[in-house]
Amino acid sequence: MENPSVADRPRSGKRPGFLREIARNRYSYLLILPAMVYVFIFSYATYPYLLIAFQRFNYQKGLLGSEWVGFDNFVFFFRSNAALAVTWNTIKLNVLFLIFVTFFAVALALLFNEIRNKFFIKLAQTTMIFPSFLSWIIVSYMMYSLFTMDFGIINQIIQAFGGEPVNWYSKAEAWPSILVGMKVWKEAGMASIIYLAAITGIDGSLYESADIDGASRWQKMIRITLPLIAPTIAILTLLNLGKIFYGDFGMIYAIIGDNGVLYPTTDVIDTYVFRALRQIGDPSNAAAVGLFQSTVGLLLVFGANWLTRRFFKEGALY
Repeated sequence: MENPSVADRPRSGKRPGFLREIARNRYSYLLILPAMVYVFIFSYATYPYLLIAFQRFNYQKGLLGSEWVGFDNFVFFFRSNAALAVTWNTIKLNVLFLIFVTFFAVALALLFNEIRNKFFIKLAQTTMIFPSFLSWIIVSYMMYSLFTMDFGIINQIIQAFGGEPVNWYSKAEAWPSILVGMKVWKEAGMASIIYLAAITGIDGSLYESADIDGASRWQKMIRITLPLIAPTIAILTLLNLGKIFYGDFGMIYAIIGDNGVLYPTTDVIDTYVFRALRQIGDPSNAAAVGLFQSTVGLLLVFGANWLTRRFFKEGALY
């Protein structure tokens, strides 16, 4: 019997055209159509509006009729008194988020891989993943119940041990650690699924050979599992580097809000620009800062990928 794949191939030996390819795999293309439309609308279709960063945008005159001001909108941010502080907070918090979320995600994946009780691993994974489905608004109320001055659970525990209650919402120095802890709690479980998938793809014969050589489970984890998932860790880290200048606006604004006492350690570029946009009402300034963030993120990804390709080729993006 003739192979169907060969029978469907054009007799001329030429590759099928674009329309014929879509018709042949129409259900597969239909499946990815919503994602393609989303990316086109919210990514590619917004590129012309980058011009707003170089204009004094006027809603009535539109994109092509607004006054061209060059780099004046960038000067608004870089000459402000808070520019250095919010830039440092953005970098510091994102670096801490990246390090700790990656560390705990990899650790959870390694632990899940070592668990042999199927019921327990399903329960543990569900428990770890569940926080990812909670909005930061809900998390902010949970945190308020933990850290509020009068009725917070943390202060009740401190008082139970004879200590004095702490007004956490006025202690700016404590919040970087609190935010990192909440970020890990909310996202490490979901991130661990990616690393666990990479672990399950490892050839089982490697572990069998290690068993024959008398390797312990710890040795197999250190000598086999970690080196083989290192490329996945490197690639995901490179992708996250592009967001290093983007503070998690949903997280920071939902938890910190307009609490100016905490701004010295928690105010990031995104929340600063949002307040400026809300007070001044000029979208050009916000667009300029957004373009600055995207440009720096792109350069960081290219630079980090160049270093990775030079010293660790398996972990490079391209």
